[in-house]
Amino acid sequence: MPGLKHSSRILLLLLITSASGFAAQPSQDQSRPNIVFIFSDDHASQAIGAYGSRINQTPHIDRLAREGLLFENSFCANSICGPSRACILTGKHSHLNGFLRNGDRFDGTQTTFPPLLQNAGYQTALVGKWHLGTTPVGFHHWEVLPGQGNYYNPDFIQMDGTRKQFSGYCTDIITDKALAWLKNQRDSNKPFLLMCQHKAPHRNWAPAKRHFDLFDQDVPEPATLFDDYAGRSPLLKENTMSIRDHFHWGHDMKFHGQTQFPQFFADKYPNREYDRMTPAQQAAWDAHYEPENRVFIEQMRAGKLTPQQIIRWKYQRYIKDYLRCIAAVDEGVGKILDYLDQASLAENTLVIYCSDQGFYLGEHGWYDKRWIFEESLKMPLLIRWPGVIPAGTRSQALVQNIDYASTFLDIAGVQPPAEMQGRSFAPLLATPEKTATAWRDAIYYAYYESAATHNVPIHYGIRTQRHKLFFLPRTGEWQLFDIQSDPHELRSVHTEPAYASILTGLQKRYRDLQDFYNVNTAVIPATRGDEAFWKKRSAKMNQRIAQGNVELVFIGDSITHGWEGNGQKIWADRYAPRHAVNLGIGGDRTEHVIWRLQHGQLDNVTPQVAVVMIGTNNTGHFQQDPRQVAAGIERIIEIIHEKTPDTKILLLGIFPRGTKPLDPLRLNNTAINQRIRQLGNDQTVFYRDIGNVFLEQDGSLSSKIMPDALHLSTAGYQRWATALKPLLRQLAPL
Repeated sequence: MPGLKHSSRILLLLLITSASGFAAQPSQDQSRPNIVFIFSDDHASQAIGAYGSRINQTPHIDRLAREGLLFENSFCANSICGPSRACILTGKHSHLNGFLRNGDRFDGTQTTFPPLLQNAGYQTALVGKWHLGTTPVGFHHWEVLPGQGNYYNPDFIQMDGTRKQFSGYCTDIITDKALAWLKNQRDSNKPFLLMCQHKAPHRNWAPAKRHFDLFDQDVPEPATLFDDYAGRSPLLKENTMSIRDHFHWGHDMKFHGQTQFPQFFADKYPNREYDRMTPAQQAAWDAHYEPENRVFIEQMRAGKLTPQQIIRWKYQRYIKDYLRCIAAVDEGVGKILDYLDQASLAENTLVIYCSDQGFYLGEHGWYDKRWIFEESLKMPLLIRWPGVIPAGTRSQALVQNIDYASTFLDIAGVQPPAEMQGRSFAPLLATPEKTATAWRDAIYYAYYESAATHNVPIHYGIRTQRHKLFFLPRTGEWQLFDIQSDPHELRSVHTEPAYASILTGLQKRYRDLQDFYNVNTAVIPATRGDEAFWKKRSAKMNQRIAQGNVELVFIGDSITHGWEGNGQKIWADRYAPRHAVNLGIGGDRTEHVIWRLQHGQLDNVTPQVAVVMIGTNNTGHFQQDPRQVAAGIERIIEIIHEKTPDTKILLLGIFPRGTKPLDPLRLNNTAINQRIRQLGNDQTVFYRDIGNVFLEQDGSLSSKIMPDALHLSTAGYQRWATALKPLLRQLAPL
């Protein structure tokens, strides 16, 4: 009886999600739901019909919304491909799962949800994009694209490590492989997890032939296509992801040859997809694109297009190709839903559609993702579970991709491990409208990639139902947006008196969430490579280290850097003859030194002594908690030991700052020193606090020694060198 069946499934859900819910044991229990996870790459919510798209239709994805639940406030924890996938697998934020940036390598030995489902009797399979650099773990069957993969005639890595090329269009091939596993390879007596993970609609947006003719009319432009970035941080203007300046002639815009208009088109990347095509595929491609290309080139040569019209042309080429790629994904969703119906699997199968993050579809003049702004922060999330999720429901609850692992385990009857930071949203599925308000008040976000391809700076923030607050460490700026009154996020209100109490409250909530999620920025490696001087100096250091013949290194910030300024003559007399290398960069904090040490500095050299003095900028920039800064310094010591275990480390207490003994910043450094002295063992790490050599008898700092009560004068460097002389004689006698 339908009513009884619905009630029993609700009871199952309640059992699973209760505090004393059972832990499933491996069995052939058919009552546990199957899980089909359909995952796309860079699919923005604003390009899904059910989310109110103005620019395309997605009937099959929309079916999940009609028959299930749509989350209106679904967010990622780190808006970039690989990190988002790591968050989903581990249920942890990037700083704990170790995959902070694309290019990192995922540690598959850490706890992830697929092996836990395997242990509970689930059969698991993964097909499509992986993008984590290591071999998938926890899957009975997997077949994945190498790296980003290709749209045309793609290669797939097999479970034995070999690669096979398959003819056709990638989205179709992934769908077909997923269906083949469902139909022919799984054990029909076991519940299953299938992760069907598409490349599309990732850049460079190469659509299938059958979709070339979609969108023959212009697609509506976003309201902020010509955003001037006023009223927000100047760092927004430094991004290299604008439609105006950063589309490539071949790779993005589908022209052949070198750009004829270098002032309007970048030309670093050709269209490699074209090179993979068969002659027939190339002929169909050219038949579609070349007539449009010729018209555009003729108009450009004739000077008929204004700069604004050129941007509009680029937008149309981009958005149409992007939406055409989505059309194939949507068709694939329909095929999987149809099969589940035909095989009588639909009723006991949880089907999820989502993307690894959102994407800018011309909003703010951008493509790509990364920023905490709504278009890339939001992830589409639609879930169907007949008999449990009421059809056609929507939830306002703030959910995040770190929640997926706990949710999948929860509905399978497996207790999520305590190390998973996400929270199971299984209780939201049956009664989304009743539980949303008590669910979560804010989500935490962090982006770490900084000097990568698109030059988006490191930033951390929170998003509540109405407001968004984020912090930019590079400039020390806060940004605050009222999403209700300013949905396009065009004006930061962090300096407005009317928002003063909101700013203060959200800053506290931000710090509380960082504490709750065990975020310590002092230990999270961070590059400043988006700053030209830092990038240049860091590269120069690496070049010197690569030459070898290094006996002594000084590691630190601007105070160490100053050996090349006020301390230059003393360095030349005392340390240059000892083949010393200065690894100090002005403005660095512990996290920047960690990054540098992990990216070339100290590689393949064994200095006799490393003099380490770092941390005063952690104090000066943020007055960071001494416990956190001490942990950053400890991590630096660990890395030096890992890189060059025979090097003796002379760890110096952070020098005093501020003119008076009770200066708050000096006191913070004193508290750090109190902790890091415990790192010394007088065997491999020698802790020494020489700060008193810079102080007057009353504890003040003389302007003759530290003119700005922080940086050393020539006389200050002389005192430093004098204090070091007996220590270095002891550790590395000449």
